[in-house]
Amino acid sequence: MYIIVGLGNPGKKYELTRHNMGFLALDLIADKYGIDIGKLKFRALLGEGRIGDEKVILVKPQTYMNLSGEAVREVMNFYKVPMDHMIVIYDDIDLPEGVIRIRASGSSGTHNGMRNVIYCLGDQGFPRIRVGIGGNDHGDLINYVTGRITEKEADPLWDALNRAAEAACDTVINGVAHAMQEYNIKPRRLKKLSEEEEQAK
Repeated sequence: MYIIVGLGNPGKKYELTRHNMGFLALDLIADKYGIDIGKLKFRALLGEGRIGDEKVILVKPQTYMNLSGEAVREVMNFYKVPMDHMIVIYDDIDLPEGVIRIRASGSSGTHNGMRNVIYCLGDQGFPRIRVGIGGNDHGDLINYVTGRITEKEADPLWDALNRAAEAACDTVINGVAHAMQEYNIKPRRLKKLSEEEEQAK
């Protein structure tokens, strides 16, 4: 069994904001596999289903971003899955918009939600998928990350969200090493692939 956690803030106010990349990626997974993320338990919205042969629990913490770890800890304490069978998807201002990065473990970087997850679990040995939103050149980062996605950002971010969702599913089916090889594409290579796809249409 795998637990896939998407980080974000609850409520309509935050639905299409840059800080909700994790929630949005989970919605794509839920749509593809017919999973209803509608059960409120452990201070999170949960959805149960299958990806390939694996049972999965999709988790949207409802504690607001900076306390995400409190909900994640309750979920992990209940389901007792190995730490490497939990995947966390979240936004990252240190990556260019539209780029995703997968790691098998590591620190929280500059992300407060991930910092709280690691603190509450007392462990950082779990896969994570970071969705680049840019922004490290913006002065007011709080307003930037909680700001709504603009029309200009929409295409690269939705493309990144689709790849993040696919990478999470690939991690469940084939393992994190395979997903890293398939989806950790350099920005220049990603641009070339996009151009090739456009020419093939």
